[in-house]
Amino acid sequence: MSIDETTFAYGRAVTTALSYEQAIEQAKALLKEEGFGVLCDIDVAATMREKIGAEMGPYRILGACNPSLAHTALSHHPQLGLLLPCNVVVQRRDETTIVSAVDARALLGVVGNASLEPIAAEVTARLDRVLDKIATARA
Repeated sequence: MSIDETTFAYGRAVTTALSYEQAIEQAKALLKEEGFGVLCDIDVAATMREKIGAEMGPYRILGACNPSLAHTALSHHPQLGLLLPCNVVVQRRDETTIVSAVDARALLGVVGNASLEPIAAEVTARLDRVLDKIATARA
């Protein structure tokens, strides 16, 4: 499988040779290596099926948080919790596993507080490393 990458205004997505289940486990492990915990794990496909009867491909949202960086950011801007945690999405589409992560610079940029820029850059760098490793992982 060739590795494709897509960057958009609020994040980045990569494809991986990993299965959907492997990508979820790998994402969780790599997030932990980068100092993040997964605060929530939302099975969007199951929720849509249960709540409105809609069918969609496998789609999970992992709500990731690095406590140290989050604490620093919240000390600069207490209402920042509205934008946390940082989401990582694992989905299966057309026989392809796609993993994406939010760009914290774009996310925190809406606050307009320059003191958050270094924190956002650090979070984005860590999430980019997670995506880079998943993109090159072998099943």
